[in-house]
Amino acid sequence: MTPVPPNHPGTPTEPGTPITPGTPITPGASTGPGASTGPGISATPGVSAEPGACPESGTSATPGVSAEPGVSAASGTPSPSPSPLPETTRIPYGGDYNPEQWPEPVRDEDHRLFTQASIDTLTVGVFSWSLTQPAEDTYDFTVLDGILDRAEAEGRRVCLATGTAALPPWLAKKHPEVNRTDFEGRRHRYGQRHNFCPSSPAYRRLSTALAGRLAERYADHPALLAWHVNNEYGGVCYCDLCADAFRARLRHAYGTLDALNDAWWTTFWSHRFTDWAEIEPPSALTEHWRGPDHTAFQGITLDYARFTTDALLGCFVAEKEAIRRHDAATPVTTNLMGTYRPLDYHRWAPHLDFVSWDSYPPLDAPPTRPALAHDLMRGLKDGAPFWLMEQTPSTTACRDVNPLRRPGELRLATFQAIAHGADAALYFQMRASRGACEKYHGAVIGHAGRDDTRVFREVAALGSELKTLGDATLGARTPARTALLFDWDSWWALEMSDGPSRLVKYQDIVHAYYRAARQAGADVDVVPVTADLTPYDVVLAPALFMVKGDLPARLEAVAARGGTVLTTFLSGRVDAHDLAFLTDVPGPLAPLMGVRVDEWDARPPEFTQTVPELGTHARLVFEIVQPRGAEPVATYGEDFYAGTPAVTRNRYGDGGGEGWYVATALDQPGTDDVVRRVLARHGLTGPYAGHPTVETATRVAPDGTRLLFLLNHATEAVRLTAHATATDLLTGRQSKAGDPLALGPLGVAVLRLQRLQ
Repeated sequence: MTPVPPNHPGTPTEPGTPITPGTPITPGASTGPGASTGPGISATPGVSAEPGACPESGTSATPGVSAEPGVSAASGTPSPSPSPLPETTRIPYGGDYNPEQWPEPVRDEDHRLFTQASIDTLTVGVFSWSLTQPAEDTYDFTVLDGILDRAEAEGRRVCLATGTAALPPWLAKKHPEVNRTDFEGRRHRYGQRHNFCPSSPAYRRLSTALAGRLAERYADHPALLAWHVNNEYGGVCYCDLCADAFRARLRHAYGTLDALNDAWWTTFWSHRFTDWAEIEPPSALTEHWRGPDHTAFQGITLDYARFTTDALLGCFVAEKEAIRRHDAATPVTTNLMGTYRPLDYHRWAPHLDFVSWDSYPPLDAPPTRPALAHDLMRGLKDGAPFWLMEQTPSTTACRDVNPLRRPGELRLATFQAIAHGADAALYFQMRASRGACEKYHGAVIGHAGRDDTRVFREVAALGSELKTLGDATLGARTPARTALLFDWDSWWALEMSDGPSRLVKYQDIVHAYYRAARQAGADVDVVPVTADLTPYDVVLAPALFMVKGDLPARLEAVAARGGTVLTTFLSGRVDAHDLAFLTDVPGPLAPLMGVRVDEWDARPPEFTQTVPELGTHARLVFEIVQPRGAEPVATYGEDFYAGTPAVTRNRYGDGGGEGWYVATALDQPGTDDVVRRVLARHGLTGPYAGHPTVETATRVAPDGTRLLFLLNHATEAVRLTAHATATDLLTGRQSKAGDPLALGPLGVAVLRLQRLQ
C-alpha cells in the first residue's frame, strides 16, 4: 500500500491540523449495496451491485491512517446533514428491540404493551447481520421488512441499526483475518461480539456493502427516524494488518524516521528506528509489562491509542458514506459510552450527525458521575442535545454484582438525562432475551410478559409524563458560564506515566472538580481543550497533564478579561508527544498560575496530609510549590514541606482575572471549598447550593424559554423556597418567588421560569 504523503516532511504536525483525505482503495471487489426484494436474493460475489458503490471511498489509503497525533483520519470534511437531530414532536421513548428472537404472537403482545407504556421509538437490527446476510452472496430482508412495516402500522418510528457490531460465523470462517489479535498476541477465533479487526479489508468491504444495502432498501420507509451504525465501538487489535496500518499512519504523521525518533525519544534504551518496518504495535510482546498501562515508551503507546480511535472511526465513516449514497437526509449516529477511556470521542464528534450514548453507571455511584458523562456527551457537538440511546429500566447483568434500581430511581435518572441535554430516552432492552448472557439484564417486558410488574408500571408512568412534557425541552441548550476541560490525551498519558503515582486516576480527579461545581449549583459545559473559551467566566482544567497548541494563550485570555482558570497538580507536564517540557512545572501554564514546582512527593492511599486553612486533608501526590507571583490560599500542615502552598491564587493582568493552582489531591470537602470560592467571585453559585441532595440544571428552549430542573437525589422529601415565578410542566403547579417548594423523595420538577418583562 502506498502511504499518504506527509503534510510537512520531517516535521510532526501539531494536533488539530486538518488533513486531506488519502487515496481511496478497494481491498477486494465490492458486493455493493444493491436492491433486494425478498428472501435469498443473490448478489454475484466480487461484482458491484449498483453504480457508484465503493465501500472504501473517502477513507484513507490504509484504514486508521491519520495525518498526525491528535487528528482524526476518517475522511476529511464530515458530510453535512440537513437535520442534525431526528425531527420529533416529543421526546422519543422506547429502546432496543429484538423481535427477530420471538414468534409472531409474542410480537403482537409486545406492541400492545408498547402502546400501553407510550413507547413510540424502537431501535432494531443491532445484531442482525447473520440474519440479513446469511452468506456472502445472499441477502434476506424478510424479517427486517416485517419489523419496520409493523412499526409503521403501529405508529412507531425506528432507529435502524446496520448490524455490523457482531460478525456472522460464515464471515469469520471464510475470512479469518477479520478476527482480532489481542494484547498478548493471540489471534482469536469466532465468538462474542465487537470481535472484528478494524483494519481488515474484508470487514470494511462487507460491512459497508451491508450498510449500503440497508439504506437503499429503507431510506424512504415511513418508519425510519435515524440510522444507528454498528454498536458501542471498542476494543483493540494488534494483528499484522493493524501493524501495517499503524506504520502507514506514522509515516503520514511524521514524514521521516528522524522526526518519529525525536518524538518518541528513542535514543532511550537503544530504540532508534532505521526502517519503518521495524516498528511494532505496543503490546505484551513488545513494549508493555503488567498490562496496557505499563509501557517502556509512552509515545509509542499514545500513538497506538490514537491509531485505534481513528481505525474504528474509519469503519464508522465508511458505513455512513455507504448510507449517504442512498439517503442524504436521515441523521446518522452510533451509540457512544460516555467516559469511555479507549476511544477519544472528540475525534469522532465532527462525523456524527448527532450524539447518542449508553448510560450504565454503577448504581452506587454519586449522581454526578452520570451527570458528568451526560455533559461530556452534550459537549461533543458544541452543546447540541443528544440521545440517551440506552439505559436499564431496572438492573444490568454485566457486573459481578448487579444492584436493582429502587422505586423512583428510573424516573429520576431519566429526567437527569433530559436536564443535561437528552432529547430522547431509550432503554435496553424492550423484552428480556430468553437465552445467552443478557437474559437477566433488565427489560421493560420480562420473561413472563406481564404488564403488572413494578418495572413496567414505572416505565408506563414515565412514558405518560413525557407525553405531557411534549416538545417543551426539544432543542433546548444549557447556558453555562463554567467550562470543564476534558482531554483523552491527558487521560491516556497520565495513566500510563511511570511516576509519580499510579494511584492517580484522571477520571476521579476530573469528577471531583465537576462534582464540586455542580453541587454549588453551576451549570457546566464539559468541553475539549480545543473549544472556544470566550463564553466562559470560569474554566476548570484539572489534571491537564498534556498541553497542546495554543491552549496556554487561550487560558491566559480567559484570565485577561477577568475570568478565572483553575488547574491542579500533574498539569502542564508534557507536550503532544508525551515529552516533558524543558522548563519549570507547570510548563506553559506557569505564567498564568504564578508558581514553580521543582519536586513532588507521592504517598500510599492510606496516608493523608492536613491542609489546615481549609480544615481538610489531601492524598496521593503533594507538589512542593514555590510562589512566583501567586499568593498562598492554603498550605500543607505536615512533613518537611509544612507551610508551603497547597493551593495558590495568582492575580493575572489588569482585568481582575485569576489563576488558581491546587497542588495536591484535596478530599471532596476541600475541593468543594476551593471551587465554591472560584464560582462565588463570578456569582455562579446556584440558589439551592445549600441543599446537597438537590441537583439543578438549566436549559433554554429555542424560543428563549428558560427551564429549571430540580432533582432530589435523597429518599426523603426536601423543602425549598422558590427563587422565581414558575410553572411546573409536569404538574401544572404554579409558584411565585418566596413560595414554599417541596420535592418528594427522589422527586423531580421541571420549572418553566416566567420571563422578565
